[in-house]
Amino acid sequence: MSNTFYDRVLADPLLAPVFADFTRTHIEHVAIWLNEVFGGPEAFTEELGGHQALLRSHLGLAITEEQRLRWMELMAEAVDKELPDDDLLRQQVMAYFDWGTKIARDVSADPEDTDLGDPGPTPRWGWEGLSRPDRRAKTADGPLRLAAGIGVPVEGV
Repeated sequence: MSNTFYDRVLADPLLAPVFADFTRTHIEHVAIWLNEVFGGPEAFTEELGGHQALLRSHLGLAITEEQRLRWMELMAEAVDKELPDDDLLRQQVMAYFDWGTKIARDVSADPEDTDLGDPGPTPRWGWEGLSRPDRRAKTADGPLRLAAGIGVPVEGV
Protein backbone atom coordinates (compact mmCIF):
# COMPACT_ATOMS: atom_id res chain seq x y z
CA MET A 1 0.00 0.00 0.00
CA SER A 2 2.76 2.43 0.92
CA ASN A 3 4.67 1.91 -2.33
CA THR A 4 1.54 2.52 -4.39
CA PHE A 5 0.71 5.60 -2.34
CA TYR A 6 4.16 7.21 -2.32
CA ASP A 7 4.72 6.59 -6.03
CA ARG A 8 1.61 8.71 -6.62
CA VAL A 9 2.54 11.33 -4.00
CA LEU A 10 5.98 11.90 -5.46
CA ALA A 11 4.46 12.42 -8.92
CA ASP A 12 1.78 14.79 -7.65
CA PRO A 13 2.56 18.49 -8.21
CA LEU A 14 0.69 19.56 -5.08
CA LEU A 15 2.25 17.01 -2.71
CA ALA A 16 5.74 16.42 -4.10
CA PRO A 17 7.13 19.62 -2.51
CA VAL A 18 6.07 18.39 0.95
CA PHE A 19 8.17 15.27 0.37
CA ALA A 20 11.25 17.05 -1.01
CA ASP A 21 13.51 15.15 1.42
CA PHE A 22 11.79 11.80 0.83
CA THR A 23 13.81 8.59 0.95
CA ARG A 24 12.63 5.00 0.56
CA THR A 25 13.43 4.52 4.24
CA HIS A 26 10.37 6.70 4.88
CA ILE A 27 8.15 3.91 3.51
CA GLU A 28 9.70 1.39 5.93
CA HIS A 29 9.17 3.78 8.85
CA VAL A 30 5.55 4.40 7.86
CA ALA A 31 4.92 0.64 7.68
CA ILE A 32 6.41 0.18 11.17
CA TRP A 33 4.32 3.10 12.49
CA LEU A 34 1.09 1.78 10.98
CA ASN A 35 1.79 -1.72 12.22
CA GLU A 36 2.08 -0.37 15.77
CA VAL A 37 -0.96 1.91 15.49
CA PHE A 38 -3.13 -0.95 14.24
CA GLY A 39 -2.15 -3.36 16.99
CA GLY A 40 1.28 -4.71 16.13
CA PRO A 41 4.47 -4.65 18.15
CA GLU A 42 5.77 -1.37 19.57
CA ALA A 43 8.70 -1.26 17.15
CA PHE A 44 8.22 2.39 16.14
CA THR A 45 8.18 3.41 19.79
CA GLU A 46 11.16 1.26 20.74
CA GLU A 47 13.35 1.78 17.67
CA LEU A 48 12.32 5.03 15.95
CA GLY A 49 11.40 7.46 18.72
CA GLY A 50 7.67 6.88 19.08
CA HIS A 51 4.88 9.41 18.90
CA GLN A 52 7.20 12.35 19.63
CA ALA A 53 9.44 11.48 16.64
CA LEU A 54 6.50 11.10 14.30
CA LEU A 55 5.05 14.47 15.29
CA ARG A 56 8.46 16.19 15.10
CA SER A 57 8.93 14.91 11.54
CA HIS A 58 5.99 17.11 10.48
CA LEU A 59 7.18 20.35 12.12
CA GLY A 60 7.83 23.18 9.69
CA LEU A 61 6.25 21.46 6.67
CA ALA A 62 3.37 23.98 6.52
CA ILE A 63 0.89 21.43 5.15
CA THR A 64 -2.21 23.12 3.76
CA GLU A 65 -5.75 21.77 3.94
CA GLU A 66 -5.67 21.42 0.15
CA GLN A 67 -2.56 19.23 0.45
CA ARG A 68 -4.11 17.20 3.26
CA LEU A 69 -7.22 16.53 1.18
CA ARG A 70 -5.13 15.55 -1.84
CA TRP A 71 -3.09 13.24 0.41
CA MET A 72 -6.37 11.63 1.51
CA GLU A 73 -7.50 11.20 -2.11
CA LEU A 74 -4.29 9.43 -3.07
CA MET A 75 -4.38 7.28 0.07
CA ALA A 76 -7.98 6.28 -0.66
CA GLU A 77 -6.88 5.14 -4.12
CA ALA A 78 -4.02 3.10 -2.61
CA VAL A 79 -6.32 1.58 0.03
CA ASP A 80 -8.86 0.60 -2.64
CA LYS A 81 -6.13 -0.96 -4.77
CA GLU A 82 -4.06 -2.72 -2.11
CA LEU A 83 -6.20 -3.68 0.89
CA PRO A 84 -8.54 -6.68 1.00
CA ASP A 85 -12.09 -6.10 -0.23
CA ASP A 86 -13.42 -5.44 3.27
CA ASP A 87 -15.47 -2.27 3.65
CA LEU A 88 -15.12 -2.07 7.44
CA LEU A 89 -11.35 -2.49 7.27
CA ARG A 90 -11.05 0.18 4.57
CA GLN A 91 -13.36 2.56 6.48
CA GLN A 92 -11.35 2.22 9.69
CA VAL A 93 -8.03 2.68 7.92
CA MET A 94 -9.30 5.80 6.16
CA ALA A 95 -10.83 7.13 9.40
CA TYR A 96 -7.42 6.79 11.03
CA PHE A 97 -5.73 8.62 8.14
CA ASP A 98 -8.30 11.42 8.28
CA TRP A 99 -7.69 11.84 12.02
CA GLY A 100 -3.92 11.59 11.68
CA THR A 101 -3.58 13.96 8.73
CA LYS A 102 -5.46 16.65 10.63
CA ILE A 103 -2.93 16.37 13.44
CA ALA A 104 -0.04 16.38 10.94
CA ARG A 105 -1.45 19.52 9.28
CA ASP A 106 -1.79 21.29 12.63
CA VAL A 107 1.69 20.30 13.86
CA SER A 108 3.26 21.22 10.51
CA ALA A 109 2.31 24.87 11.04
CA ASP A 110 4.82 25.14 13.89
CA PRO A 111 8.55 25.77 13.32
CA GLU A 112 10.99 22.84 13.37
CA ASP A 113 12.37 23.81 16.78
CA THR A 114 8.96 23.81 18.52
CA ASP A 115 8.83 22.04 21.87
CA LEU A 116 5.91 19.65 21.57
CA GLY A 117 6.01 18.60 25.19
CA ASP A 118 5.06 14.99 25.83
CA PRO A 119 2.44 13.88 23.30
CA GLY A 120 1.96 10.60 25.14
CA PRO A 121 2.28 7.10 23.75
CA THR A 122 1.71 6.06 20.18
CA PRO A 123 -2.04 6.05 19.55
CA ARG A 124 -3.83 2.79 18.84
CA TRP A 125 -6.63 2.48 16.30
CA GLY A 126 -9.07 -0.40 15.96
CA TRP A 127 -12.51 -1.37 14.75
CA GLU A 128 -14.02 1.25 17.08
CA GLY A 129 -11.58 4.00 16.09
CA LEU A 130 -9.13 5.55 18.53
CA SER A 131 -8.60 3.36 21.57
CA ARG A 132 -6.87 3.86 24.87
CA PRO A 133 -3.10 3.98 24.27
CA ASP A 134 -2.49 1.02 26.58
CA ARG A 135 -4.81 -1.32 24.66
CA ARG A 136 -4.14 -3.02 21.37
CA ALA A 137 -6.70 -2.57 18.62
CA LYS A 138 -8.70 -5.77 19.16
CA THR A 139 -11.15 -7.59 16.94
CA ALA A 140 -13.16 -10.67 17.76
CA ASP A 141 -10.40 -12.69 16.10
CA GLY A 142 -7.36 -10.64 17.09
CA PRO A 143 -5.74 -7.24 16.55
CA LEU A 144 -6.34 -5.12 13.50
CA ARG A 145 -2.90 -4.97 11.87
CA LEU A 146 -1.23 -3.54 8.84
CA ALA A 147 1.69 -5.81 8.11
CA ALA A 148 4.08 -4.88 5.31
CA GLY A 149 1.48 -2.50 3.91
CA ILE A 150 -1.36 -5.04 3.74
CA GLY A 151 -4.18 -4.77 6.28
CA VAL A 152 -5.53 -7.99 7.67
CA PRO A 153 -6.91 -9.09 11.03
CA VAL A 154 -4.24 -11.34 12.56
CA GLU A 155 -4.46 -13.57 15.61
CA GLY A 156 -1.85 -14.02 18.27
CA VAL A 157 -0.10 -10.67 18.30
